[in-house]
Amino acid sequence: MPMSNTWLRALFEFHRADTFRKLWPSLVGLAGITALVAWLEMDCLCLAQAHPLKNITLMHSLLGFAISMLLVFRTNTAYDRWWEGRKLWGTMANSSRGLAMKVAAFVSDDQVTRDWFAAQLTRYAREVKAHLGGDQRYAEAPLDTVCSLLNKLNELCRENKLPESRLFLLCQEVTTLSDVLAGCQRIRNSPIPLCYLLFIRKFIAAYTLTLPLGFAFTLGWLAIPVVVFIFYVLASLEMIAEQIEQPFGEDAADLPLDELCRQIEHDVLRVLARSPKNI
Repeated sequence: MPMSNTWLRALFEFHRADTFRKLWPSLVGLAGITALVAWLEMDCLCLAQAHPLKNITLMHSLLGFAISMLLVFRTNTAYDRWWEGRKLWGTMANSSRGLAMKVAAFVSDDQVTRDWFAAQLTRYAREVKAHLGGDQRYAEAPLDTVCSLLNKLNELCRENKLPESRLFLLCQEVTTLSDVLAGCQRIRNSPIPLCYLLFIRKFIAAYTLTLPLGFAFTLGWLAIPVVVFIFYVLASLEMIAEQIEQPFGEDAADLPLDELCRQIEHDVLRVLARSPKNI
């Protein structure tokens, strides 16, 4: 799709965005409050242009920088968590392929063992995904699979099917899979502090609710779309950060874990299958 068409679609279909649909009731309510303030100041109370409330925009100018810095830090922190989750799943894919290639090379004549490792590696990715999604049935499954992999390698070594020098190389890949699980659990179990989130939301609410007091003097009824747009931008940034700070869910902004699991499964089976025709 041409770049210009993409921008045009983003411009004219912004109302279909997930943030807009969620914020729609708040936008309507804020528009009503702004209209009420503008009516009170201009038509009901007939405040003069020199009224002190007009200077409240100076406060908004000063606080605008502070709120922008808070939102930048908020979105950067959330994106760092999302990107770290993506790197961890990339490491899982690399380690799964690496372990599959080493097993295929070291036990090339034992197809039963190759099939066993293929089943375990493809299942491990699905188990980690379900565990991170909060499925209690898989609370201990990923760790059990890692233990099974290590026990199998130790068994192969005892049966002289795998030299001890090669055992170390395979155990490194299994340890990496365990480290990936621990890293993902750290992201999932360490949310952004609630007091920080509440402060930003209170700040945005107070900032936008006081905007009509000054804008009604300078903009008149045009203050309604201006205030609504400012709130939409600020609230959308905070909402986007909230969506991506937990990257292992089912939201559109979360990591495509199903696709990553399918890619791992394809790569592992491609390496460990008897022939490409069996994939």
